[in-house]
Amino acid sequence: MAIVIEDAVEADLPGMLAIYNDVILHSTAVYTDAPETLAQRETWWRQRRAQGYPVLVARDTADVLGFASFGDFRPAWPGYRFTVEHSVYVRSDCQRAGTGTALMQLLLARATGLGKHAILGGIDAENATSIRFHERLGFEQVARFRQVGSAMTTISTMPPYHRWPATGVKTWA
Repeated sequence: MAIVIEDAVEADLPGMLAIYNDVILHSTAVYTDAPETLAQRETWWRQRRAQGYPVLVARDTADVLGFASFGDFRPAWPGYRFTVEHSVYVRSDCQRAGTGTALMQLLLARATGLGKHAILGGIDAENATSIRFHERLGFEQVARFRQVGSAMTTISTMPPYHRWPATGVKTWA
């Protein structure tokens, strides 16, 4: 199966929504209380585009297999302007096939191209698969926020993971 990674278009939103809502309903990876609507996903997509941030989609010949994006980290504080927080989601039947890695490699390159110095990921402490995935990409755990999030009815702990986007090598003191 040939996978193409490119910027998402409006026609990709229903497929992206299906993946996102599946994650909401079947995991603690998204700290929210209800599935999203197509209108909410469209608003999110338009906001990211307006900010000049990528929303990447992985597709085969017919379907959306996954998507990834990043947004400002603590946008009210200008001192964090070189740091973004990312998300990556892959359809459950397409995981462990390189789709997430392909999405993240391009996302990291886009972050570097936009002058971003650090990229963060808030990963639920129980999501061992995502933790291993991020560690393989050079992310490292930098903290542990105990019982800070709620996914549906579960109170969750989030260990944030961090990476310097360009090479994974620290360049600032």
